Amino acid sequence: MEPEETYGYDALFFKGKPLLGKIIHDLDNVLCRAMLADGRAAGFDELTVTNGWIVMYLAQNGSREVFQKDIEREFSITKSTVSAVIKLMEQKGYLARVSVMRDARLKRLILTDRGRAFAEKMHSRVLEKNDHMLKNITDEEIRTFLRVINTIKQNVKE
Repeated sequence: MEPEETYGYDALFFKGKPLLGKIIHDLDNVLCRAMLADGRAAGFDELTVTNGWIVMYLAQNGSREVFQKDIEREFSITKSTVSAVIKLMEQKGYLARVSVMRDARLKRLILTDRGRAFAEKMHSRVLEKNDHMLKNITDEEIRTFLRVINTIKQNVKE
């Protein structure tokens, strides 16, 4: 890759190839810091970014049953991590686990009033931040980005 194609990541190349893991990690750090700052400004400083994404996911999928397995799959996190996160969010009053009629062992995840209030308050902020991130990026560039990210994710899973 030519130096003019490094997009400011000169130090993140090794033998002419970009160190994607480091670049993605840097982007994740920048995004998380921005989202945490925005959450604090909105008065939600006790939730992590992942907590916020889970609340938003539950709000978007409120018309169907959502279980711990769904959270594990959607966010690519382990069973033990999801268990700990759900327990903490339940203690903080953002969600509840409710048994389902067909199998008492299954616990459906639902938002509490506090969780719904958070989702409503954050929904427009998330959309604004998303629009800001997409500024000056064409639809084709977004499609390409999503294809590339999906390919990287599949390669990592191999």
